Amino acid sequence: MTAEPLFKKVLIANRGEIALRILRALQAMEIPSVAIYHSSDRHSPVVRLADEAVEITGDSPSSAHLDVEQIISICHELEVDAVHPCYGFLSENAKFARALNDASIAFIGPSAEVIELMGDKITSREFVEQHGFPVPPSVSLDADDAGFDDAIAAMQFPLVVKASAGGGGKGMSIVHSVEELQSTLRIAASEAEKYFGDKRVYVERYFSSARHIEVQILGDGENIIHLGERECSIQRRFQKIIEEAPSPAFTQEKRDQICETAAGIARAAHYSSAGTVEFLYTPEGEFFFLEMNTRIQVEHPVTEMVYNVDLVQEQIKIAAGKSLDIKQADVSMSGHAIECRLCAEDAFNGFLPETGKVLYLKEPTGERVRFDSGLYQGQDVTTAFDPMLAKLIVHADTRDQAIHGSIKALKQLVLLGVKINTQYLINVLSHPAFKTGNIDTGFVSTFIDDLKVDSTSQEQLQSVLATAYLTDRNTKLLLDATPEPYAAIGNWRN
Repeated sequence: MTAEPLFKKVLIANRGEIALRILRALQAMEIPSVAIYHSSDRHSPVVRLADEAVEITGDSPSSAHLDVEQIISICHELEVDAVHPCYGFLSENAKFARALNDASIAFIGPSAEVIELMGDKITSREFVEQHGFPVPPSVSLDADDAGFDDAIAAMQFPLVVKASAGGGGKGMSIVHSVEELQSTLRIAASEAEKYFGDKRVYVERYFSSARHIEVQILGDGENIIHLGERECSIQRRFQKIIEEAPSPAFTQEKRDQICETAAGIARAAHYSSAGTVEFLYTPEGEFFFLEMNTRIQVEHPVTEMVYNVDLVQEQIKIAAGKSLDIKQADVSMSGHAIECRLCAEDAFNGFLPETGKVLYLKEPTGERVRFDSGLYQGQDVTTAFDPMLAKLIVHADTRDQAIHGSIKALKQLVLLGVKINTQYLINVLSHPAFKTGNIDTGFVSTFIDDLKVDSTSQEQLQSVLATAYLTDRNTKLLLDATPEPYAAIGNWRN
């Protein structure tokens, strides 16, 4: 006899590759699903594959996905008893979690109180410091407050200005002098209010040669475990583009130290769900708490592949009131995994966003190759959403093999119609410094000239890909079935 599902029906409050990832976990657990979509995503795979799909409306695609009342109304109408927010949009929104709770709908994530505590960078840092864990030197006073100038004078430049409610690199700026600081604070506060509705910013010591390390946490409020660390130092504009597990920088002793610190922070917060504790790791071997992400991370697949744990399924079980049945002693690491983020951008022209239509897509394949994507042929890629389109994850026995496998898989990937950062990722993975693990958050700027590609070779590559596209049998069948433009347009409109 099949056991009753943990939930009657789960609504996926997101889109793209992560929505499809959550759907697959629900299908594996035999839990009925509801997808929501803006009209621009009408033909996406998650809409086609979910048990039910409902169109949402708004002034923009993003505003539709942020409409809490509309989402809760759909839940009531379709008798949904749980919502998975994925990442982005409403995933770390305490008001959303609380509104669902008030409506007797489970939020697949931590409690609203924990989101408020750990989702705010200023309050979380104060909480972590109070519990005796290391934080970097910082100033959270307003620029007009007494003592601000003295506090800044006691710190060493360069400094970084950050938004308290921020994420994804927005609201962040590096400053090198007192003269730069005042104008940067005003700009950062304005940007923070625009993106997050919260203008509070703080100033922190900037470590130019530090690594960005994060630790995966799972907890049910009582039993808290970690699943190792991820190296997330390869970034452009403070946004990650390549992540890996484990970090090439760590001995087992250092790994145990930083991971137990992360688990201790989660225990202090009585954390319940999947989450990530992020740290700065200096060349001297010191590490400092940066923030806690109270959600599933973009880069969670590298941990899943190295530790053989489905983090999304664990999230769902915990949200349904089940105790975490994994003990720390059960956790063991196997091999090495690398994730590359495929973004619609011109990586050789300031990482400017790119738009277009997906004319042809050929996904990479191979043993222990995972391609997380919500892409489909004919899809319009616009600036309405984040430029990340897909993620390529490769698992191997060693780091060298994972690098080789990632380069091979990237070269297999064919996407025509919109420019993506494939060649740039290959250049990073092929760089001698990356191969030796000599990386930090300044890698992209340090090796900016090395990572450039010959534009001629890019043009030749596009010609070869276009030829392959036009001679592909499936493409020719699709073209033959396409109606004439005038027949497709119908009545003209001014």
